[in-house]
Amino acid sequence: MELIQQAFGIFIHLDKHLELIIRNYGLWTYLILFLIVFCETGLVVTPFLPGDSLLFAAGALAATTTLEIGWLIGLLSVAAIAGDTVNYWIGHKVGPKIFQREDTRFLNREHLERTHRFYEKYGGKTIIIARFMPIIRTFAPFVAGIGSMNYGRFIVYNVVGGLLWVVLFVGGGYLFGNIPMVKRNFTLVIMVIIFISILPGIVEYARHRRRVAAGPGRT
Repeated sequence: MELIQQAFGIFIHLDKHLELIIRNYGLWTYLILFLIVFCETGLVVTPFLPGDSLLFAAGALAATTTLEIGWLIGLLSVAAIAGDTVNYWIGHKVGPKIFQREDTRFLNREHLERTHRFYEKYGGKTIIIARFMPIIRTFAPFVAGIGSMNYGRFIVYNVVGGLLWVVLFVGGGYLFGNIPMVKRNFTLVIMVIIFISILPGIVEYARHRRRVAAGPGRT
């Protein structure tokens, strides 16, 4: 429980933690951010890492620290695109075996199945839409690999989604993160971003539960 509380504290106070990292590590901060974004999107076992809130906080700090907005957008876009690409090929190579097993020890099977339903509903556009949905963002390229989605189609959706995600959140943090009212309530803003990010998943889950409760053949 204490570990969960510490992780939550880091999530909602990303601005303070990032400022400390920038002071202590300087240019290495770019590598740290790159690795976090890459792992959050590229390793199906790390969906708990910060995504949207991290990008927004990094963008906000780029306006007041030594971080360069251009380098941030460029490097984190590469991290996001490369992460999804690795995740796709992991899903393509080992996903079918994992998906058929009942005891997926390191994966949350419910998340896998929820993403699979989301993918069936939205098709290839899931790769773009999922960029803005924590958890599903991490599992979407994995499920695309399992379904043997054509890699040419996947990489187009991957690049478009990755660029949109990074530019919107890093750019949003850079433009709005240091407005006095936003800066005074930065913790609240981060919590709102997290809530808005997970809201589509909550709605989809509620719809699924309602369909299950209604039974087959009913809406």
